Amino acid sequence: MIDPLMVFDLLLAAGIVWMAWASLASGDAFRMVVAFMAFGILVALAWVRLNAPNVGLAEAAVGAGVTGALFLRTIALLRRPEAPERTNRTVRTAAAVLSAAVTAALIAALVLLPDAEAGYDALVARYLAESGVTNPVTAVLLNFRAYDTLLEVVVLAAALAVASMIGARQGYLHRGLGLLFEPFARFIVPLSIVVAAYLLWLGSTRPGGAFQAGAVLAAGLSVLLMGRIYLPRGTHASLLRWLAIGGLLVFAGAGVVTLVLTGGLLQYPEGQDKIWIVAIETALTVSIGVVLAALFHGGIPKGGRA
Repeated sequence: MIDPLMVFDLLLAAGIVWMAWASLASGDAFRMVVAFMAFGILVALAWVRLNAPNVGLAEAAVGAGVTGALFLRTIALLRRPEAPERTNRTVRTAAAVLSAAVTAALIAALVLLPDAEAGYDALVARYLAESGVTNPVTAVLLNFRAYDTLLEVVVLAAALAVASMIGARQGYLHRGLGLLFEPFARFIVPLSIVVAAYLLWLGSTRPGGAFQAGAVLAAGLSVLLMGRIYLPRGTHASLLRWLAIGGLLVFAGAGVVTLVLTGGLLQYPEGQDKIWIVAIETALTVSIGVVLAALFHGGIPKGGRA
């Protein structure tokens, strides 16, 4: 008897390969980006099938969402030359050979991985009860290896700074999406806030957390902007910047305070781990939501404009 899940997995794998090829082989930039976004959605489904919903939601938000939107925005801003030059055959051949070599190296590395390595699963399971949360992903990201997550937030803040410098001249300009979009926005925005809050709280025990909640919140903020229900004025720039970096400031401040209290960076006082983690994740959720929405729309506008 044929297993339906196996058939689904095979079709999903084939779809991922096909979308990857389509995003690379298409001669039209818009089609390439659309294929790339479809590729991201299929990869997100693959992560869900691998019992990694955290990674799946992150891939859907960043790979298929924000990154695809940035590509589309780039295409819209670029001025195509009247007679685009075709890539030299030698360059295309060299790129294909290099890609094949990298692919072969990755396959070889995967095949030659030692079978005896168990990773950190045993260590995480052993100390999970001391982390203050029961979700191992949250325990690793905000307790065992919290400084890694802190540096990732720094990267997000840097990306927003660059996007704001590049796109500050254009600001948040939208034509609106029609009369039917406003009722949809007024329904979906409050729902996104509720879902974000739920994912934030759920992160301590099940898949969820600050990034997933922030991605949902960013979707709601983007709907506000696309529907012209909220158009940030230049005078709002300072508030938006503080909200964007607030999570980083809270995270870094927690590192300094815990260093003073316990002698270790982001080593929380005994018995208070969950309180610290939830507080940091709450601040990160707001910041991630603002950062992703701002990246989606080209950065934070300059101050001083009405």
